Amino acid sequence: MKEEKQTKQEVAAVRTRRAIINLLKQEGAADAIQLSKELGVSGMAVRQHLYHLEEQQLVTFVEEPRSMGRPAKMWRLTPKANRFFPDGYADLSIHLIESMKEAFGDAGLDQLLEVRNKKLIKEYLDKAPTTLPLNEQLVALAESRTNEGYMAETIENPDGSFSFIERHCPICSVAQVCAGICRKEKEMLEQVLGDQVEVKRSEHILSGDFRCVYLIKPKATNAH
Repeated sequence: MKEEKQTKQEVAAVRTRRAIINLLKQEGAADAIQLSKELGVSGMAVRQHLYHLEEQQLVTFVEEPRSMGRPAKMWRLTPKANRFFPDGYADLSIHLIESMKEAFGDAGLDQLLEVRNKKLIKEYLDKAPTTLPLNEQLVALAESRTNEGYMAETIENPDGSFSFIERHCPICSVAQVCAGICRKEKEMLEQVLGDQVEVKRSEHILSGDFRCVYLIKPKATNAH
């Protein structure tokens, strides 16, 4: 019975640590108190889990000054934590890209990326057509991207614009060796959403942010 109870405790600990990893992925850097409130677990227990994850090099922290008391430890995921999320067959993709560069050069690789982009645009337009209102189109697109591992969502801003947020990049490892892929991602959004909107990337995982964010703003229509 003691061994069975221990096993249950270990399973619970693993679940809590995975929940911490998911929260840090979803929300970005957080201190133990924030995580404790989200998880309904004591602050001491959360700290123990964080130190365990730190030993595994899955999380790290920076100290953030506070107006009173000691600085807070703001915890965030390390690149090693990406193994808990879809990676889009990173190793195989990287080898294929390197081989394509060697065989066809940068120009040939750009052509292949263009072919991939056209295929993606067609698939997304089937699932999120421009005949939908913009907010509904973005929701449909976010659902499609989430199914591919991007953890995407759409937020409507007070000024009428939208934030299209992707908290994970399943092709991040590939994008690190082929910057053209990220450029094509933005172009893909522009073409799927059409000429009536402006797309700007305000946060970028490859630039050190914990997510990619695209600001989607409807263009002003000319009054007649």
